[in-house]
Amino acid sequence: MKIAFVGKGGSGKTTLSALFSRYLAHCGVPVVAIDADINQHLGTALGASPAELSTIPPLGSHLTDLKEILRGRNPRIASAEQMVKTTPPGRGSRLLDLSADNPVHQRFGRDIGGVLLMLTGPFSEDDLGVSCYHSKVGAVEMYLNHLVDGPGEYVVVDMTAGADSFASGLFTRFDVTFLVAEPTVRGVGVYRQYVDYARDYDVTVHVIGNKVHGPDDVEFLRDHVGDALTVCLTHSGFVRAMEKGRFLDLAELEEDNLKALAHMRDLVDAAEQDWEKFTRQTVEFHLRNAEKWANAATGVDLAAQVDPEFTMGPEALAASRQWC
Repeated sequence: MKIAFVGKGGSGKTTLSALFSRYLAHCGVPVVAIDADINQHLGTALGASPAELSTIPPLGSHLTDLKEILRGRNPRIASAEQMVKTTPPGRGSRLLDLSADNPVHQRFGRDIGGVLLMLTGPFSEDDLGVSCYHSKVGAVEMYLNHLVDGPGEYVVVDMTAGADSFASGLFTRFDVTFLVAEPTVRGVGVYRQYVDYARDYDVTVHVIGNKVHGPDDVEFLRDHVGDALTVCLTHSGFVRAMEKGRFLDLAELEEDNLKALAHMRDLVDAAEQDWEKFTRQTVEFHLRNAEKWANAATGVDLAAQVDPEFTMGPEALAASRQWC
């Protein structure tokens, strides 16, 4: 299941992305965590040392290599240069799962306490003043477009702050979207903006109240987001220790917060994967990007990359093992 953590800057979405990933790993299930925020702090929040983080090749700095892996033998994609962030998979593409032989995980992932961590990477000196961060986050979109994950498998993505993810189709790639909101006017303001943008794309937003002190905070959140409020996490000594670089055993997490994480996992497990919708939206955003900029950038008609007989999902994954 693909899970996005979104919210305003400072809401705690990176901390909760890491905490939820750690919880899943503690439960003994496969979990991939991806730092897709311009401020790359997820690895640190998971307990990775600077030395460990330095060994992880950033996805956003190796886009050509990633494209070469994913295009496989798809005859509709002539070269990596003609593949853009929205290029949909088709027959012959290299589809991915969460098994040990996933080539993207092997190349770009590192195990951090039972969580396989991947990074988009920060801006480099060459990027400053000439690139936007979406060029790097496009690597995550490509990865998710080619990933067939199943029940009991989890991919947690720490997204960019606010509504910035709406600059691409990345926001439609998830089975569950958790919006982390503090009990403040600014915190719930991001929720209203996110829901407004997502409304036409069948994206349900579940609000996670964070840094909640008591019933008044819960009531404030409920008044502003209604039934979208899924669960609340209280102020936590465990989390404060995480933020100071001390990583306690998860068994030491406060009981109410541990129950909140369990409730979040139950919600994820109850979500249904709609591969037809996933495929349809992949194609929709690809055609839109092709018309707006990608055809001109590549010099080819990228609408031809759409395989009309292809639907993403477990059957396509099984067939792809014969193509590659």
